[in-house]
Amino acid sequence: MNKVCQSVADAVSDIQDGNTLIVGGFGLCGIPEKSIEALQERGVNDLTVVSNNCGIDDFGLGLLLANKQIKKMVASYVGENKIFEQQFLSGELDVELTPQGTLAERIRAGGAGIPGFYTATGVGTPIADGKETKEFNGKTYLLEEGIVGDFALVKAWKADTLGNLTYRKTARNFNPLVAMAGKITIAEVEEIVEAGELNPEDIHTPGIYVQRVVKGMDYEKRIERLTVTNA
Repeated sequence: MNKVCQSVADAVSDIQDGNTLIVGGFGLCGIPEKSIEALQERGVNDLTVVSNNCGIDDFGLGLLLANKQIKKMVASYVGENKIFEQQFLSGELDVELTPQGTLAERIRAGGAGIPGFYTATGVGTPIADGKETKEFNGKTYLLEEGIVGDFALVKAWKADTLGNLTYRKTARNFNPLVAMAGKITIAEVEEIVEAGELNPEDIHTPGIYVQRVVKGMDYEKRIERLTVTNA
C-alpha cells in the first residue's frame, strides 16, 4: 500500500499524448509545479487540461502552453497569460470557458460519480449555447456534465505513505476536488510521513482517492501579482 514514488518524473511517466488532466491550484497558489515541469520535459502533447486558470507565461501550466503541449483548455479565468491569448486568437488552442463555481461543481460531480447536474449559472448567456435546459419551480437551469480526468495532479503540504493528504491554508483551493476526479491521482507534496503520523482530523483528502505520492523539492513560492503600499 506504499504509494510513494521515487521521483516526480516516475510519478508522471505514464501520462500519454491526448490524455485529459485535471490540475489543482488557484492562480499560482497550490499548483503542482514540479509535476508540470516534468511533463514539460517529457514533451507529451495534445493534452486536454482542466484547471481554474492556466498559470502565467513562464510558470505553472503556462510552461506547457509555451511548449504547445495543450490542445484544449477548460478553465474559468485566463487573464494573466499572454501566450494563452495569442494561441486562442490564432486558433491553436481550443478553449472552454466555464464559470468558476460551475467548474468546481463539474469536478466535484465527476469525483462523486455524478454524470451531470443542473445550474442556473449561465442561463441566457453564451455559456448556455448548445446545452440542455430544464425548468424547476418556474426557473430555467442548464445541464452541465461532470468531469473525470485520466490523471489528476494536485499539490499538498503533507502526505503519509498511504496517500492521505493535508493542504496548507489557501493552497487547499481546488485541490481536494481535483484529487477526487482523476482515474489516477498524483499528489506532489513538501513532506511525507509514515502512515498513522497525520492527525485524522487534519486529513483533507483521504488516501483512497490518491494513487501516487511524490516529494517535490526547491519550490519557488512565486507571487502572481505583488501589491505593496507606499512607505
